[in-house]
Amino acid sequence: MSDQGTVQPWQWPEQEWRRLVGRVRAGRRLRPTRWRDGARFAVALAFDSDHETNELRDGGKSINRLAWGQYANRVGVPRILKLLEKYSVPASFYVPAVTALLYPAEQRQVVEAGHEIGVHGWIHELNSNLPRESELDLIARSMDQLEKVTGRRPTGFRSPSADFSENTLQILQELGFSYDSSLGADEDCYELESHGLPTGITEIPFDWVRDDAVYFLMHRFQGLRPYTPPSQVFDIFKRELDAAHQEGGLFELTMHPHIITNRSRIWIVEELIKYAKSLDGGVWFARHDEIADYVTRHSAE
Repeated sequence: MSDQGTVQPWQWPEQEWRRLVGRVRAGRRLRPTRWRDGARFAVALAFDSDHETNELRDGGKSINRLAWGQYANRVGVPRILKLLEKYSVPASFYVPAVTALLYPAEQRQVVEAGHEIGVHGWIHELNSNLPRESELDLIARSMDQLEKVTGRRPTGFRSPSADFSENTLQILQELGFSYDSSLGADEDCYELESHGLPTGITEIPFDWVRDDAVYFLMHRFQGLRPYTPPSQVFDIFKRELDAAHQEGGLFELTMHPHIITNRSRIWIVEELIKYAKSLDGGVWFARHDEIADYVTRHSAE
């Protein structure tokens, strides 16, 4: 509607709110009856390697916050890789292209350890602020840059800050992505639809309740001070994991190397891994690209 800015939502004609709702929707549910090797449930760990881009994307120049990003490279990622190796657990890392340019050796180490690297924007930009041609250019260049650094072309996408624009889904189709992990219309995986039509792209649901940033991340210049004690965050994540186990579903957990790896927090990840491995019926720890491939081929629906 050309005059949408002056018309209130309750005045929209039905076709307008139906159009808005229908742009990106959850289609058929992709839930297998059993996971790989007969496991009762699956666990997919993700780490968003934002590093310095958290500050840079808004034009920030704070040396203090940039140092926080460097901590992710010097301490965070090595600590994560060591823990994952200890328990033979694979994971997915979503990496802005600027992070890969700053730390190419880190990305190669991640891939060499058997983990996945997916696209996470160029400089952690907000896609909904971009014209279509700019969003397409940045995602395409990010895809190319990650392939150049790691030798492997990414197949998965996570929108920075889960900011999904009107054009994002069409761009993912155009660039040949197999899955996305930015949206949360379900707790099971599902196929994304656009205006009622299936896209062939699998969604691995993301939700802020399973993200460390909402409990720990702060910004000293903006008065943002969320803080939940690590023991309570562990309890939230554990309850989510317990429900996934009970239902035979997927437990997807998103974390950040500059947030979860402090000495008082990294134990959360280790305890969750040990706990998941102790549950009856077995668990399949998998990268997000493995999950997307498996549910697409073994969906019960």
